[in-house]
Amino acid sequence: MELLLQQKGFGAVTPDSLRMGAELEMYIVDQEGQPLGINLDLLHEAQDSQLTLELNRYNLEYNLTPYSLQQKPFESTEQEISAKLKQINQIAQSHQAKVIPIGILPTLKPCHLGSMFLTDRERYRILVRQLVKRRGCDFQIDINGKHPLQMAMRDITLEGANTSFQIHYRVEPDHYVDCYNAFQMVSPLVLALSANSPCLFGHELWQETRIPLFKQSIDARIKDRYQWHEPARVDFGQGWLRRSALEIFQQTVSLYPALLPICSDEDATAQFRHKMVPQLAELRLHQGTVWTWNRPVYDPEDGGHLRIELRALPSGPTAIDMSANAAFYIGLAEAYKDKMQSLLPALPFLLAEYNFYRAAQFGLKAQIVWPDMASSGCKQQPIIDVLMASLDQAKIGLQSIGISESESQKYIGVIQTRLERQVTGADWQIRRVAHYHRTHSKEESLRLMLMDYINNSLANIPVSEW
Repeated sequence: MELLLQQKGFGAVTPDSLRMGAELEMYIVDQEGQPLGINLDLLHEAQDSQLTLELNRYNLEYNLTPYSLQQKPFESTEQEISAKLKQINQIAQSHQAKVIPIGILPTLKPCHLGSMFLTDRERYRILVRQLVKRRGCDFQIDINGKHPLQMAMRDITLEGANTSFQIHYRVEPDHYVDCYNAFQMVSPLVLALSANSPCLFGHELWQETRIPLFKQSIDARIKDRYQWHEPARVDFGQGWLRRSALEIFQQTVSLYPALLPICSDEDATAQFRHKMVPQLAELRLHQGTVWTWNRPVYDPEDGGHLRIELRALPSGPTAIDMSANAAFYIGLAEAYKDKMQSLLPALPFLLAEYNFYRAAQFGLKAQIVWPDMASSGCKQQPIIDVLMASLDQAKIGLQSIGISESESQKYIGVIQTRLERQVTGADWQIRRVAHYHRTHSKEESLRLMLMDYINNSLANIPVSEW
């Protein structure tokens, strides 16, 4: 990796370069909204190379097409998500099932977890075995909220309760440090307005319960206040990048022992010397077992390049909402990246991390610490105020990378309406459950809410209009 980054022209971006892609994780449910473990059946029947399996048998994932910035990437992604959801739901219909994008399924119960729901693939079995072995005892879940949840799990299938919309964004190595830091800084803003996971097992917890749940469900560390312990494999990071992209790859290798110690036959240095693109298979495999919310990615395709994988956002509620989230995310990071050197002194990394978890916990009601552009410091303020003030910045950022005004206006307009009405997927779910709970049990209220959610989601109606 170090040799590659020293090579002139490595990872260069042209107007035709594929810049943005995404992965969409989904739930499979039956007619009553209960998880249905038929992912292998749907995968076989779909015969779609973009469709792949996930950890639990009731989850699937689409690897969406990457687009250049000239190909209307956000509009193209929205259209593709809608088309793929329509196709897979036509197949699911013969199984009396539906496939939906949602952060955590509200009808999920503890009985839907355990080894019987683990997808039958060697990679997952080995990963589970390695994490359980390192843990040496039950995984502890402890999430506060309106109805706090504490429980123990013997395996990691609770990790599969989380489904995400993961955005991949290609970045030139020379701009990687500022761009990565910009994405880190704005992640709390986008997370708050994208929240879509307020409940687990009927407990109303965080607006984005996925964030603490994912971290705790695979945390193999045994914490002792009197001894050191390695950082969590799911975390926000260890600090701002300072020198180059190499720094974060080195950090991942140095801090985390390998979970899947599998070696390839490639001599990467020899490949490089013969002017061939090395696969760096061991590094790529290891990166896939460290789940930072913004993860660095090396890809040998197209002469080799670097990406940032934005992993914090939930799946759903709709194709248009997810594309709008991506547009706002990328637009904001592009707007701020050239200002990062002056902004970072006003925002210590611990405060950026603080913002991230407060955004996950409280969504649009969060208070965050944000750089004050009119002075040299920062101050605590409502995240909704920062978001409203950021709309124009996102448009400027999108314009700077060549996104058309019509595409920018469409998706930033979706975000603006969501902010003006102060409704996210999480807010809507909580309100809808409360509506049904006046006359129904909690369990039935969650089911009825999910039925409404499915209809609105598959109709691709922005959540602000539900």
